[in-house]
Amino acid sequence: MSLHETSLNEVEIIRAAAGPDKEVVFISGIFNTIHPGHTRLFRYAQEQGDFLVVGVLDDSLAGGAIVTAEDRLAGVGEMSCVDHAFVLRDAPVDFVAALKPATVVKGLEHKSQHNPEKAAVESYGGRLIFSSGETTFSSINLLRRDFLQVNHSAIHIPQDFLRRHGISVSSMEGRLRAMQEKRVIVIGDTIMDEYISCDAVGLSREDPTVVVRPLSRATFLGGAGIVSAHARSLGKHVDFFTVLGRDAQADRALELLAYYRIEANALRDDTRPTTHKMRYRAQDRTMLRVNTFSEIEISAALQNELYEAVAERIADADLLLFSDFNYGILPQPLVERVTELARAHGIPMLADSQTSSQTGDISRFANMSLITPTEHEARVALRDTTGGLAQIAAAMIEKASCQNILITLGAEGVFMQSRGRDKDNWLTDRLPAFNSLPRDPAGAGDAMMVTTGLAMASGASLWEAAYLGSIASACQVSRIGNLPLTTDELAKEVSRAGALAT
Repeated sequence: MSLHETSLNEVEIIRAAAGPDKEVVFISGIFNTIHPGHTRLFRYAQEQGDFLVVGVLDDSLAGGAIVTAEDRLAGVGEMSCVDHAFVLRDAPVDFVAALKPATVVKGLEHKSQHNPEKAAVESYGGRLIFSSGETTFSSINLLRRDFLQVNHSAIHIPQDFLRRHGISVSSMEGRLRAMQEKRVIVIGDTIMDEYISCDAVGLSREDPTVVVRPLSRATFLGGAGIVSAHARSLGKHVDFFTVLGRDAQADRALELLAYYRIEANALRDDTRPTTHKMRYRAQDRTMLRVNTFSEIEISAALQNELYEAVAERIADADLLLFSDFNYGILPQPLVERVTELARAHGIPMLADSQTSSQTGDISRFANMSLITPTEHEARVALRDTTGGLAQIAAAMIEKASCQNILITLGAEGVFMQSRGRDKDNWLTDRLPAFNSLPRDPAGAGDAMMVTTGLAMASGASLWEAAYLGSIASACQVSRIGNLPLTTDELAKEVSRAGALAT
């Protein structure tokens, strides 16, 4: 057997890249246009070892090729599951004999045919597997895309609001640049959000229970943790103050905080678990959510520790964010002490206090520059189920002694209100939801709060800040799971707004 010189080089490259401890899996073929069948096969092969190698047959060996080997190689190389791809200029059996991969995978259609690789693999104790993969592998690939990618085509930017408030694209671009210089303090509840993506199998025959098959799990930083991650990605520096349990979720939270380059000041409390939310999803819908949490307030000793830690960093901050999920991390005495501290240093403050499965009151965060309740949260705080939005907003500003309010309305967008120079002169406006095809509403409010707050800290008016916040929210809901927004994502939509205006 005499291999082509390039094949010998590929053997050395693969051995060096895989190292002595990784099991190499090998596939070869023509691979004209990558289609779902190839995706399933590659995903299946990836599961059989540690290092997937794909040999794309050279034009002289590929009788059914309709595109050049270089173009076919480019298609294979774009597959994230493929560790190494190359143009194979020798018969696959000869290359297998030289490389000695632990596993060779061939499509199921080859099982009944003559396979010369069989003798080569058996000679060194490897294995030959026939499979075309499973449909679940293509499903997993789509799931990963849903978790990562922003669908910009679903985001629609209204123009009349910009004209009404004299907001230009250049001014918004300037705000984004200024936001990147801001230093933020975030204090609040850390939540670990876990998504279990499933195939819906059907109904149980024994009882009317939906039966699902788990496909993948993905864990995200949530709560005040993702607020910090947004602020760090869009700003310059974040000091995050929180309380965690002593459990695996806390350890994972600290890993993610370090990964996002957040300065975490996380106290440990042996009496409480780290808040953990598991969402079981099938066919792009959440079927069930299981929460592990405590609503007991942290001790006075832990409150003092948090306060002292914030006091050490407050002088360097440009903005302070209270991110309250009402799991006991922000008792009222601590909120009041931190608020007075920030006011003494002239630091603008924003607050968000979520009331969904738990009970909260956004009005307890007094003297904020901005509060961002949902309509439900505002009505709960005021015990008012019938008043109009303008009436609700004005009452909330009065009760919380805040300067501005942004009430989120879900699919209906946001309502904004600010007190004018005259005490009885209220300035109001609203924006529709920018995303017409939201994938996952979780985290929309967090993205809006952070972006709006950073913009206001950079000199933006409530209207300009809310516009940027709405863009952030639209980007966030276009994918599944909480991931930090980037300035580039927001800048792309700002640029689109400019293009639409011309």
